[in-house]
Amino acid sequence: MKGKIHSVESFGTVDGPGVRYVVFFQGCPMRCRYCHNPDTWEISNGKEMETGDIINNILRNKEFYASGGITATGGEPMVQMDFLTELFVKAKENGISTCLDTSGVMFNDNDMAQMDKTNRLMQVTDLVMLDIKHMDEEEHIKLTGQSGHNIRSFAKYLSKIGKPVWIRHVVVPGITYDKKELENLARFVKTLSNVEKVEVLPYHSMGRVKYDNMGIEYSLKDTPQLTKEEKENANNIIKSILEDGEVNIV
Repeated sequence: MKGKIHSVESFGTVDGPGVRYVVFFQGCPMRCRYCHNPDTWEISNGKEMETGDIINNILRNKEFYASGGITATGGEPMVQMDFLTELFVKAKENGISTCLDTSGVMFNDNDMAQMDKTNRLMQVTDLVMLDIKHMDEEEHIKLTGQSGHNIRSFAKYLSKIGKPVWIRHVVVPGITYDKKELENLARFVKTLSNVEKVEVLPYHSMGRVKYDNMGIEYSLKDTPQLTKEEKENANNIIKSILEDGEVNIV
C-alpha cells in the first residue's frame, strides 16, 4: 500500500522511548496556531512511499532500533488510517515496536466502520503519544480550528482498552500557560487509568520560517517563548493535582 509521506528521520530520540525511525505523515485537518510543520497540512504535497519500503529501511539497521522502534507522526497519521495500519502490522511482524503520535482528532466513536479500523490499529500499536491542545472547548477551536471533543473521547477510549499513553501538552504564554487550564488538564489525566507520562512542551517559534517561506501569516509572531522557569511552574501546577508517583511529569 502507498501513502503520502512528508519525510522520515532515522535517528529520533524525542518521539517515544529509545532510538526511533520517525515517519512524518502528510495531511492534517487541524490548523494549530503554533504548528511547526505547516508544510504537512495538505496531503497532496507529500511524496508516495510504500509500507514495505519503510519497513525495509528499518530492517537494514534493525539492531540500531532495538531500544526503540518506529513512530508515526505528522501531520496527523490517522488521516491515512489504512496505510498506517498496514505499516504497523508489518512492523509488528518484524518485531519492531510501534508508537503513534496523534492528536486523536480523527477518532469517531459514532462511526462503526471507523471504530473497526481504530480497533485494528490499536491491536498493532504499542504506545500512543496523545497531543492534547486545550481543555476548554471554545479555546480549543480558537487554537486549532477544530473541536476537542473527539480528542477527549479518544483519550477515554484508550483508557478503556488499557493502551499505554503519554500525554503531550504544548504550553503557550497567554494561551495554555494558565493555572486553570493546566489544573483542568491534570484533572482530566486523573480520570484516565493508562497514562504513563505527561510531557510539558514549551512553546517555541522555530517553525516560523516555514510560514514565511509558504507565504502564511504566523499568528503567534508576538508571543514570547516559554521560559525554563515558566515550564517548571507549569509542571508544578500539574503535580499539585496528580498524586506523587501517579504519573511521570517531564
